[in-house]
Amino acid sequence: MTRPALFGLLALALTATPATALDTTARAALMVDHQTGTVLLSKQADAALPPASMSKLMTLYMLFEAMDQGRLALGDTFRVSTKAWQMGGSKMFLREGQEVSIEDLIRGVIVQSGNDACVVIAEGLAGSEKAFAERMTRRARELGMLNSTFANSTGWPHPDHRMSAEDLVHLATRMIRDFPQYYPYFAETTFTWDGIEQDNRNPLLSLDIGADGLKTGHTEEAGYGLVGSAQQDGRRVTFMLTGLESNRARLVESERLINWAFREFAAKEIFAPNVPMATADVWMGTARSVDLVAAEGITAVLPWAERDKITAWVEYTGPLEAPVAAGQQVAELVLSVPEIGETRYPLSAASDVPRGGFVTKLEASARILAGRALQAALGVDG
Repeated sequence: MTRPALFGLLALALTATPATALDTTARAALMVDHQTGTVLLSKQADAALPPASMSKLMTLYMLFEAMDQGRLALGDTFRVSTKAWQMGGSKMFLREGQEVSIEDLIRGVIVQSGNDACVVIAEGLAGSEKAFAERMTRRARELGMLNSTFANSTGWPHPDHRMSAEDLVHLATRMIRDFPQYYPYFAETTFTWDGIEQDNRNPLLSLDIGADGLKTGHTEEAGYGLVGSAQQDGRRVTFMLTGLESNRARLVESERLINWAFREFAAKEIFAPNVPMATADVWMGTARSVDLVAAEGITAVLPWAERDKITAWVEYTGPLEAPVAAGQQVAELVLSVPEIGETRYPLSAASDVPRGGFVTKLEASARILAGRALQAALGVDG
C-alpha cells in the first residue's frame, strides 16, 4: 500500500481537533453527522436492546416504501380489525370497522404513537401482524440492520423484539433521505382524530434547537428512549439514546447532546470537487504519474477544541498499471481525527493515462535493469 504525500492544501485546511470526549447517562447511544456519516458519539451502539415504540419507525418505513412503489396512496384506506381496536398502550382511539386513510394512520403513529394504528397498517400490508413482523425483519437485513429482529409492528414488549442504536440511527437516516416528502409529518406537534386531540410525544419539538423528528419510546424494560434529528445552519445530526430513567431525563440528555454536537463540531470543506490533492505513480503508461481528485469534493466534520492533531494521507496499491481512465477510483484519502477515528474518502484519477507503446516499454525495462544494477552494487538481495 503506497502513501503519497498530500499537496500543501490539506495542511492549511485542517485547523481543528477533537472536543473533549462526552459521556452520557443513556444505556446505549449513537450520534452521527447526517451528511458525512461521521460518528460523534457511540456507546453500546451495536447492542440489540428492546426498542419500545422507536421500532414503529420500521413500520412506517415499510408503509412509505409501499407508497413509493405505487401500491398505496395517502387517500387509500385500511379497515380497523378487532385486534387493532383492542390494542392497549398508546392509542389513536380507532373504532372497530372504521375505514381510516393512510395519511391519518401515519399521523396516528407519529404524533400519537398509536399501537392500534400500527396493527391496522401491518394487517393492511401483510394480512396479519405476524406476517408483517417477519417482513420487517427480512427488510431490515436487506437494509443492513443486522441487530434488528421484529416480533410485532408496535414495539410491544417481547423477548424477540430487538434493535440496536446503530440500526435505529441507520433507519432514521434512510427515512430522511429516502422519503423527504413524508418526513415533515414527524415535526407535527398535535393531531386530532375522532374529536380526540393528542400532542406529539417528542419533547424536542417545542425547543428552539432545530429538532424535527423522529420517535420516542418507553417501556419498563427499555426505559425512556428517543430517535431524534435536528438541523442548524444547514447541518443535520441524527441520534438515538435509550435506557434513561424518566421522561425528564430523556429531554435533558437529548437536548444536551444536540447542543454539544452543533457547538463542538463543524463541517468544513477540505477540498473542492476535482482539485488535485496528491499524485499516484503509474506503470507502463504514457505518463509516469496521475493527479488524484475527489469528484464531489471532501467535506469533513471536525471538532473545534485544539489544533494540529488531525492527520491525513492517501492510500493506493501502486504503482497503478496503465491504462488508467479519468474518473476511475484508484485511491482513498484517510482522515484520522482523535476520538472520532479514521474516515475514508474515495479518490479518482484526474485524467486518462493510456498504456504506452514500444518506447515506454524500453524505458520501463531500463528502469528495472538500473534498479537491479543498483541493488547489486549495494549488495542488496532482491
